[in-house]
Amino acid sequence: MALHTVPTKRRRLGMRAREEIAGYLFIMPWLLGFLIFTAGAMLYSLYLSFFKADFLSEFSFVGLANYAQMLFEDDLWPKSIRNTAYYSFVSVPLLTILALLIALLLNQKVLGLSIFRTIYYLPSVVQGVAVAILWVWLFHPEYGPINGLLGVFGLSGPAWLSTEQWAMPAIIIMSLWGVGGSMIIFLAGLQGIPQSLYDAAEIDGAGPLSCFWNITVPMMTPTIFFSLILGMIGSFQMFTQAYVMTRGGPNNATLTYVMHIYNKGFRQFHFGYASALAWVLFLLILLLTVLILKSSSAWVYYEGELKK
Repeated sequence: MALHTVPTKRRRLGMRAREEIAGYLFIMPWLLGFLIFTAGAMLYSLYLSFFKADFLSEFSFVGLANYAQMLFEDDLWPKSIRNTAYYSFVSVPLLTILALLIALLLNQKVLGLSIFRTIYYLPSVVQGVAVAILWVWLFHPEYGPINGLLGVFGLSGPAWLSTEQWAMPAIIIMSLWGVGGSMIIFLAGLQGIPQSLYDAAEIDGAGPLSCFWNITVPMMTPTIFFSLILGMIGSFQMFTQAYVMTRGGPNNATLTYVMHIYNKGFRQFHFGYASALAWVLFLLILLLTVLILKSSSAWVYYEGELKK
């Protein structure tokens, strides 16, 4: 019997190894794409950030000069950070609150619920340049439907995209177009809350507001946490909307950080400096992500977790 045991084990190990090799072969296209076009490009941009390069005639090592220029010579760098922070810290909370409220409405048992869910989700499918062009028309000061609607109530609508004080709020309003994607995530989170918690609260005499604040909100904090992380990362990389709608104007009021990188790299051909800007953005996003992760222990509740 012992003589037949060894070949069987070898065959089993060989089969397991073949399965692992097959698995790696299946993920190889994605893995190669990630290593070449993502990880490889990131490492090369880090290397490039220490050079003065335009890829036309100049390529010279300058050490930390690009980073020093960013801090002491680039007047648009702090403005782009302020604009991006303004957009992020206003749009992300608004989007989170609106998505949660819509999800609460769509979690009710009403007639035609699937139709309403589809209607709210569909706008998030259409993104990018097409949506930005649509909103340029919606915000038109003379012919746009938004100012037309305000006129019905006797209000004079502003020149949304042509004035410094209204250009960024207009882009923030436009960002709410994609609320359907977050709404689906919140809806899934709401449907994961046990009904028994609400039944027990009703027996104890709790009203709708009390149930919302003491059951819904704590049970939804993991979903809110997830939405905040993704929303913050995405908002700091905002480019298409501002580029199509305002080109960063008026007077750089909507110049975002990524647009500043684009201008330096692909319009002025300062690729080394643009790479330095990109790595500073990476560190800013990493810092904010770490801060949100550290704060989660104070406000994110996981079912079954013991409080320390």
